[in-house]
Amino acid sequence: MTTLRRAQPPTFSSAEFRAALGMFATGVTIVTARAANGALVGLTANSFNSVSLSPPLVLWSLSRSAASMAALRAGSHYTVNILAASQKTLAERFATKDIDRWANVAFTEGLGGAPVLAGAAASFECFNRSRYDEGDHVIFVGEVERCSHDAGASPLLFHGGRFYTEHPL
Repeated sequence: MTTLRRAQPPTFSSAEFRAALGMFATGVTIVTARAANGALVGLTANSFNSVSLSPPLVLWSLSRSAASMAALRAGSHYTVNILAASQKTLAERFATKDIDRWANVAFTEGLGGAPVLAGAAASFECFNRSRYDEGDHVIFVGEVERCSHDAGASPLLFHGGRFYTEHPL
């Protein structure tokens, strides 16, 4: 008979865990959508990854306590905009609470009304395929219906709590 095993309790603090995670350099995205009431939704996220080529799937995650959770959970579409190095200020703006994140932001309307940001290094327009509750976050899996990229763009990167851009080795 097999017994169900569980993970051992952590031997580290949340701050130690966050600092260790910060050692993984990531790209920076802004996830955008249009709420059912027509309001624009957008937030900075670095929890983005590919899942599958066939069908084309990507994932990202969002804190359950995020103000935009209801709109993103219920909506049919969102866009994951991968930011270019020149968009650091935009990344900071969409990570700030209680401001008009959309003031003077250039975008085109994508599938399902989800904004596609001008100047992004790449964009993935996604059908909101599935969601998984895990820990204090929800993992969103999007089926990519349309994508584009700027092959010459330098990416915006995040590492150890700071922004960077790439340097070829």
